[in-house]
Amino acid sequence: MRSSFFICLCLIVAGLKAAPLSDDSLDRLDDALTWSGEGDQFRTRLSGSLELEGYHFDSTPIGLVHADERNLLNPRFVLFLDAQAGARFYFFAQSRMDRGFDPGDGGAKLRLDEYALRFTPFADGRLNFQIGKFSTVVGNWTGRHLAWDNPFITAPLPYENFTGIFDEVAANSPATLLRWAHVTPSIGPGSSYVDQYRLPILWGPSYTSGAAVSGGIGKFSYAAEFKNASLSSRPDNWDASQVQWQNPTISGRIGYQPDESWKFGISFSSGTYLNDSARPTLAPGTDFGDYREIVFGQDVSFAWHHFQFWAEAFEARFQIPRVGDARTFAYYLEAKYKFTPQFFGAVRWNQQLYGQIADGLGSSVKWGENTWRIDVGPSYRFSSHTELKLQYSLQSGGVSPQNYAQTLATQFVLRF
Repeated sequence: MRSSFFICLCLIVAGLKAAPLSDDSLDRLDDALTWSGEGDQFRTRLSGSLELEGYHFDSTPIGLVHADERNLLNPRFVLFLDAQAGARFYFFAQSRMDRGFDPGDGGAKLRLDEYALRFTPFADGRLNFQIGKFSTVVGNWTGRHLAWDNPFITAPLPYENFTGIFDEVAANSPATLLRWAHVTPSIGPGSSYVDQYRLPILWGPSYTSGAAVSGGIGKFSYAAEFKNASLSSRPDNWDASQVQWQNPTISGRIGYQPDESWKFGISFSSGTYLNDSARPTLAPGTDFGDYREIVFGQDVSFAWHHFQFWAEAFEARFQIPRVGDARTFAYYLEAKYKFTPQFFGAVRWNQQLYGQIADGLGSSVKWGENTWRIDVGPSYRFSSHTELKLQYSLQSGGVSPQNYAQTLATQFVLRF
């Protein structure tokens, strides 16, 4: 692999580290970006991060990364707004300027990824109402998906591994689904667009638009949401101006925390995975409600001294009239250990398994290629504002003719 790529990134990081930007100056900037009034009844804070990512692929890019070359440099600027009015109302927003929501080689774009207003009628937090565009309540990864909180650079496999399900076109036969999933070769016109419309079980944090209710009672917590698009929907469909609520998705999660160390959760989601543009391709006599993504999830987390552990498992079923239910199971196990106050390391095992469908020829076949991936990521925090992460990933299944793909990635984060 090209060591010059990472030497270049290390030089960039060294230059940023050597820049005259101390913790004290960043703390003063934080104070300057915070405003309060009326005895702290009204409070507003701006914060953000500068993120510089670099990727090197030995073959096909994995996950949601889009690149035509073996190397990809992906800078990102993130700005957060938090505002509070009394003890009842809270507003937050997140905007980004980067080369696309998922790392890619396009031009720089400015987006408003999140915005939501939350109302808390009771002081004990038993009930919250929220409306806007925000991450899904399903699972536990979304709570740590931002760069500073995520010990890795990429998402776990269930959140970024493409299946053979399309959103722009409805599969009309088992043979079509198997071609889209790369189980059988795609030959002739249209084969080049096979990967363009494929969907994962969950597309990252799923910043879809809608409303949610949440709260906590004793050791239990709950959350439910009514959104405009499914967990698998692509970022272009998350905004309400693009996709409204004619075919809503309903999701929820129930959590249980028996003590300070353990947290458990179960999740559920149901919604159509097709876009409105797929209407002409629906099977006769069917509607979008017949093409649903149904997901059951379980999650657990554990923390003890310098050790942290997270795990999630998702059972997903994509309903396809005239074809059957395409079932898949994906999970990951992730552990992080803090060796010193500044240095920590993480390892993550990911796997996705596919069920069988009738192939139309009298037998059954798996509708996708079983996939596993291992991620290893050391990280070093220079201060409370700067962090450098490295990640090595090895994936088997659905990535290249050699069936193995290696990825090296690095990320420098400066937060303010």
